[in-house]
Amino acid sequence: RRCAGNRTPARVAMTSDRLETLAEIEAELWQQLHAAVARGTHPWRTAVLATTDGEIGDARTVVLRSADSASQRLTLFSDARAAKVAQMATHPLGTLVLWSPALSWQLRVRVRLRAHTDGLAVSSHWARLKLTAAAQDYLSLRPPGSALDASVDARGESAHFALIEAEVQAIDWLELHPQGHRRASFAEGQALWLQA
Repeated sequence: RRCAGNRTPARVAMTSDRLETLAEIEAELWQQLHAAVARGTHPWRTAVLATTDGEIGDARTVVLRSADSASQRLTLFSDARAAKVAQMATHPLGTLVLWSPALSWQLRVRVRLRAHTDGLAVSSHWARLKLTAAAQDYLSLRPPGSALDASVDARGESAHFALIEAEVQAIDWLELHPQGHRRASFAEGQALWLQA
């Protein structure tokens, strides 16, 4: 047995040795989350975030900006006026879904969400982001999803930047494999096989 370690996702999937212990799997899934932040081409760089307004579910693709295994936190960016930010203010629980074709791994990550629009973390992220072309995403005069109006200037000078903190509550890991599918849960410091 050996942990996948620094191998790329494709090399993990192509080898015959599967990770066998829950500790190895948990360590590798966090390593892959860290890799997704560092490499724009990693399949987990973009995830589906599902939230609710209390009556209807809402899902959209988001970009993973940071992953911290020690604090069990993931970070996302958003326009502060987006529907998801309003939803998480009243219903802070959500789910992130990530899929890697190379690993044949799916993660369903239950998270507690909180949007920050001020503070040191927000200002330091914005200080770096405002020097890039991506800053334009947070300078629009129109909130996300609003109808276009040709009479309104598309860009303003005020940023509508929000840092979304996603505190991991539980991770449901699923591996699809020719030798048999496996599933495990990682929550509150406990790891359990659900299918092996």
